[in-house]
Parts: sequence; structure tokens; C-alpha cells
Amino acid sequence: MTGTGRAGLRLTARGAIVMLFVITLVGMPFLPGPVFVAGCLAAALLVRPRDLLPLVVTPPLVFFAAALLVELVRALGSGSMLKTFGLGMFTTLSSGAPWLFLGSALALGVAWFRGLPANFRDLRGAPAPTGAPASRSRRGRGFDPEPEGYFEPRVYGRAADE
Repeated sequence: MTGTGRAGLRLTARGAIVMLFVITLVGMPFLPGPVFVAGCLAAALLVRPRDLLPLVVTPPLVFFAAALLVELVRALGSGSMLKTFGLGMFTTLSSGAPWLFLGSALALGVAWFRGLPANFRDLRGAPAPTGAPASRSRRGRGFDPEPEGYFEPRVYGRAADE
């Protein structure tokens, strides 16, 4: 990178969630648990610090969505699709529960050390505690409200009857 002084890949929250979904989806048929934990760790390390909050709440949803898609595809070729799908979802979710908790806790722990408390303070609008480094204000980060009259229609020119 030029001019920033920081090297490395930084993803937005959406990018990290998509990356976690793809990693989990690819690993679901083989080793769903360890692959999910590795994906959670990679996502928590690669996301931008200001996007940590949306990332830490999504691993359970990502795991469920990947399991749903994989089990739906597996059930398509069976004789009893509903039975196969139900049993597959039950088996995947129950066997993956410890890995799901581990991956979610790992993502939360890494995010905590990368600056998650500052995201909570920014969300609440509270000032940083004394002695703690001040987080950037909301101004300049894209959170400003729209100016008054922004969505009001504008009339250009003169009316036809003038």
C-alpha cells in the first residue's frame, strides 16, 4: 500500500462474512468443525477494526446457512427428501455445536483484543474512559445524518405559467 504505512489485507464486515461463509461451505462436507473455527479466526484477523461488531454476531448464522445449503443439496437425490434433510440438519447442527461455540468464542476473543470495546462505545455514543485511547469520532467515518431537505424534491427553473 502506498502512503498508509500499513501493509496487509483488510476486509469489510461483508467481505469477512462472505469469506467465512465460503470457507465453511467448502469445508462442510469434509471437516465442518475445524474448518469453521479456522474461518472464524481468519475473518476476525482480517476484518477492519471498525467492522468488528457486525462480524462477531454472525458466525452462528453463517454456520446454520452453510449447513442448510449442504444438507438441502444432499437431500435432493434421496427417496425421502424431508426425512433426509431433517436428519441431516439435526446431525450437522448437533455434532457441530461444540465447534460452533468454539469458533464464535474465538472470533469474539480476537475481536475484543482488536478493538471491539471501542465499537461498542461508538455505537452508544459514550466517551472513552479516562486513560484509554480515544476512538475516532463518528464524524469523518460516514455516520453523519443526512442534511435537512436532502430527500425533498428540488424544483429547477421557472413554472410554465410564469
